[in-house]
Amino acid sequence: MIYKAFKDLQLSWLGMGNMRLPVVGERGPIDEKLASEIIDYAYANGVNYYDTAYMYHGGHSEEFIGKALARYPRDSFYLATKMPGHIMRRAGDTMEVGGTMIAKKTISGPADVFEEQLEKCGVDYFDFYLLHNLSESSYNLYADDELGIIEYVLAQKKAGRIRHLGFSAHASAATIDKFLSKYDCFEFVQIQLNYMDWMLQDAKTKYEVITKHGLPVVVMEPCRGGKLAAPGEAATEILRQARPGDSPAAWAFRFIQSLPNVTVALSGMTTLEQLKENVALFSKDDPLTEEDKTVLQKAIAAMASIVPCTACRYCCDGCPQKLDIPKLIGLNNEASFSLSWQVTNALGAMSEAEKPSACVSCGECSKICPQGIDVPGVLQKFAARLNSAAS
Repeated sequence: MIYKAFKDLQLSWLGMGNMRLPVVGERGPIDEKLASEIIDYAYANGVNYYDTAYMYHGGHSEEFIGKALARYPRDSFYLATKMPGHIMRRAGDTMEVGGTMIAKKTISGPADVFEEQLEKCGVDYFDFYLLHNLSESSYNLYADDELGIIEYVLAQKKAGRIRHLGFSAHASAATIDKFLSKYDCFEFVQIQLNYMDWMLQDAKTKYEVITKHGLPVVVMEPCRGGKLAAPGEAATEILRQARPGDSPAAWAFRFIQSLPNVTVALSGMTTLEQLKENVALFSKDDPLTEEDKTVLQKAIAAMASIVPCTACRYCCDGCPQKLDIPKLIGLNNEASFSLSWQVTNALGAMSEAEKPSACVSCGECSKICPQGIDVPGVLQKFAARLNSAAS
């Protein structure tokens, strides 16, 4: 495992994300046996950075990772979690947290959440603590002096209960720059960054803004929720011809290795096989060559019709039709290459109320989507494609 310097620490270049742990069935609870095997292998093979969040796995990720890491000396790993300000709302004289991926509860303020997180993780301090999902919609809440989230986390840092403070962001480069210019207390920034989003979501400018402020970058979604590990037949063939021994995932991670200001690349590894491959990839420094970058541009062109959903599921709870939107978009992406038997079989197992034609175009999903996807438009076109194929 290659390690990158962060202040006086050495962080594994590959970090373990805990939003996509293996589950029982399709949407069940964390499969703790399989997930523990993954954590144990990661730890044994040099991964020392473990990232979770208040709402991952319906609020159970923090509890699981705390239990999984409790078998190891506390000073042998670095634990990161996040203050869920993006799902906090004022409710009269009180506050609520939740409603997107976790049930709503009443809280008096950020202290309630932080204390709960320490208890769930079974630790006395967090090595890395982030404000979760700075965006244009959450900016004012995080900057609200009366609510005092930043004041609170700084007090916890002073008390030693937070060692290093940062934030994750799906915001524009301009908003990230504005936030970093207003507050000089942050030590790192976590953003979605991969070779598709380098231009599509202007991750290039975000990376440059963070670098300009002198802060290191932690990467999330380096494989776009697995989409770049299976980019479709055309793109896969382009990459295979250029480097027959490399998987599509290797290209995604080698792109990240080409960026000198990336300190940790988080991967949400669901299987032991994925973890083993990624550990091997981050055990050698193999950045893209100029020829590789040209090949990658050809692969991107072959994937241009892919809808950039990362299956974060922020959209689902607000859908009045209770549609599994990430699943439908995944099927849409696959169908954009070929209306294969896998797609038709999956659709055949759905009721009419679960299919893309059930979308009522209310737009609630698009309002909360971190990727800015026009979800109703995608589902309407998908439904039209399916109708055309059936006629």
